[in-house]
Amino acid sequence: MERAVKYEWVRSDRRTIAIQVKSDGHVVVRSPYSMSENQVEHFLAEKEGWIRAQQERLRKEHECQEMVTEEMRTNGIRMALKLIPERVSYYAEIMGVTYGRITIREQKTRWGSCSGKGNLNFNWKLVLMPEGVLDYVVVHELAHRIEMNHSKAFWRIVEQILPDYRERRELLKQAGSRYQ
Repeated sequence: MERAVKYEWVRSDRRTIAIQVKSDGHVVVRSPYSMSENQVEHFLAEKEGWIRAQQERLRKEHECQEMVTEEMRTNGIRMALKLIPERVSYYAEIMGVTYGRITIREQKTRWGSCSGKGNLNFNWKLVLMPEGVLDYVVVHELAHRIEMNHSKAFWRIVEQILPDYRERRELLKQAGSRYQ
């Protein structure tokens, strides 16, 4: 019998079943050891519409992705090395926080991060984003200098600086998928 959805099955000590649709559309099912293949197949059949919708969304995102040329990369990194530290300095002063080293990278899945020591990492591709997105990521990471989590208190800090942070975050999600 041909499966409705092709998938990779990973069994572990987990308690529940979960479906993951990878960026290439590949489906991974994670289940407890005790779950039978029949149970997994039944669960997949129930979730087939959701899986197909996720695969279609990912396919469309991949079609819209822009190829980053070496020239874009070189110019973007040069711009990021200048612009990002300026924006970090500006917002750190407003927020009353300190920070350590600033590193510009090309991460596959992150736009920014803040270490426990206060070192900041940013993806150079932020300079390719619509206006306002870079500032959102900078403020987000600097807010971690006060709250090292994503609690309500953390989001209040972000909102104090950028009252429209939700719109900026949505812009990042939309534009960001073009450059991943």
